[in-house]
Parts: sequence; structure tokens; C-alpha cells
Amino acid sequence: MAHPEPHGDLSGRLNWLRAGVLGANDGIVSTAGLVVGVAGASTDRTAILAAGVAGLVAGSLSMAGGEYVSVSTQRDTERAAIELEERELRDMPEEEERELAGIYQDRGLSPELAAQVARELTAKDALRAHAEAELQIDPDHLTSPWQAAWASLISFAVGALVPLLAIVLPPTSWRVWTCAVAVVVGLVLTGWISARLGSGSAGRAVRRNVVVGSLTMLVTYYVGVLFGVTLG
Repeated sequence: MAHPEPHGDLSGRLNWLRAGVLGANDGIVSTAGLVVGVAGASTDRTAILAAGVAGLVAGSLSMAGGEYVSVSTQRDTERAAIELEERELRDMPEEEERELAGIYQDRGLSPELAAQVARELTAKDALRAHAEAELQIDPDHLTSPWQAAWASLISFAVGALVPLLAIVLPPTSWRVWTCAVAVVVGLVLTGWISARLGSGSAGRAVRRNVVVGSLTMLVTYYVGVLFGVTLG
């Protein structure tokens, strides 16, 4: 018999871990593209640092705001679904119990056992039984927009520090290459973590991350070189 996915604390941890990994990955790629592009146009350390810090702050706030809005919408949808389930349980409890039994019967239980399971779960906690079986929602552990927002903000900032520090600390001749190496290492790490969280292929995730990040740096660097030459 297929079981609903686990919720509660595990769901909350996965929520902020997902937001954190995505935020770190975006911080690495977008900030690397920004500072490498500026480095292609100018060797002024202050200009590169200012652009990088501005990108870090703007990106962190943007990621946090976007994640908050997105997860808030999801939470509102979950609440609306639970409220509807509460009304249905109040207005037509017999029909809802039969519906719950039908769900377990569809999952492989015999009609008699499905009816018994539905009856016992309804007697213990009808709302939880229906929310978990029908909606795959734990009514006591809804997704947290603040948790996701803070995870995105902090992780973006941490990810953005990788290319920012790697390009402003070394000597001028080493900046771009040092930044490129640091970014590749960071993208390998975030790709591996995202694959583990999603039970996917680590090799595919790492290759995708590294290719996208490398292309971003390559394109933005030569855009910077073009503007640097033109403006010079």
C-alpha cells in the first residue's frame, strides 16, 4: 500500500533546506556574473567590490521576498483546503468517512479493512486523517514562509560571498581565475547537496550547475571586456 509522504518536522526541514540550497546557488551564479563582468571592464578593486556588495544585498532581499510571497501563497492554499475539509466533516461526516475509506481501498485495502481504518482514524482525529490522506498536508505543520525567506536571504548572501571575496582579495592578474575556481567548487557543492535532497543524480546536478555558472561568467566577462574597451 502506498503511504502519504511524511510531514511535520521533516517537511519543515526540507522546506528551508531547499530554499537554502537554491539561494546559495543563485548567490554564487548571479554575483559571479556581476563581479566578473565588472572585472572585465575595470581593474578598479573598489568598483568591483561596490558592484558585488550591491548585488549581494539586492539579490538577498529579492530572493527572500520572492520566497516569502511564494510560500505564503502555498500556505494560504493549504489553509483554504483544510478549512474546506473542516466544513465538509461538519456538514456531511458520513460521506467524508466513506470517501476516506475509498482512498484506502484505492491504495490496496479490502473494502472491509478500508472501512475499518477510515472509521478508527475518523474517531481519533478526523481532520488530520482526511488532510493527510486526501491533501497530503499535516494541519499542525504548514509550510512556513518566514522560514523559507530567512533561509533564502542568508544562503544567497553566503553564496554571493564566494565569488565576491575570490575576486577582490587576489592580485589583479589572478582575480578572474581565482573567482572561476571558487565558483566551480561552490557549484559542485550546491549541485551535490540539491541532488541528495531530491534523491536525484548527483553527477547530472553538478554538471548542470557547473556548465550554467561557467557560461554565465564567460559571457559576462566578455561583455565587460567589450564595454571596457569601448569606454576606454
